Amino acid sequence: MSRILVIESSARQQGSVSRELTQQFIANWQTAHPADQIQVRDLAAEPVPHLDATLLGGWMTPSEQQSDAEKAALARSNQLTDELLAADVLVLAAPMYNFAIPSTLKAWLDHVLRAGVTFKYTETGPQGLLTGKRAFVLTARGGIYAGSGLDHQEPYLRQALAFIGIHDVQFIHAEGLNLGAEFSEKGLAQAKAKLAEVA
Repeated sequence: MSRILVIESSARQQGSVSRELTQQFIANWQTAHPADQIQVRDLAAEPVPHLDATLLGGWMTPSEQQSDAEKAALARSNQLTDELLAADVLVLAAPMYNFAIPSTLKAWLDHVLRAGVTFKYTETGPQGLLTGKRAFVLTARGGIYAGSGLDHQEPYLRQALAFIGIHDVQFIHAEGLNLGAEFSEKGLAQAKAKLAEVA
């Protein structure tokens, strides 16, 4: 039995293509792996605060010196990190906002990319500690960006995930969604076809 952690980051609950892709992923995975456990964390429904001095204090201040706010921030970060540590497969749903990922997803990453927990520094440089995990990134994009210099999603997420030891990463892009019906239908169909192969 495997554990699947799905991170939703679309600001929209209705009409979201990335959520549509996520639902297909979950349905396909459950059919192929009915014993697996799937957890969904919705960063729009339950936003994660952005990195601030309180969270930094929770990480770096001795427990006996932490304020109540720092203790709460650390507990939240621990919960998010524990969910990631327990997962065998990570699924990131990432609509493209202004050429990049939603700020809510960046905030989640800021909580779970933690020295000594998900990566460590060594004499030869940083080393990821989450080896053996797989990741799928489901994107929804108004234009067509894959492979171009305007795609700041895939390079960033590949680097962030590799930094914590997740190198087996597959991107599934639904592109051209705002370029008219023909492009939109084609882009969504291509993404769903690739999703059908994943499970």
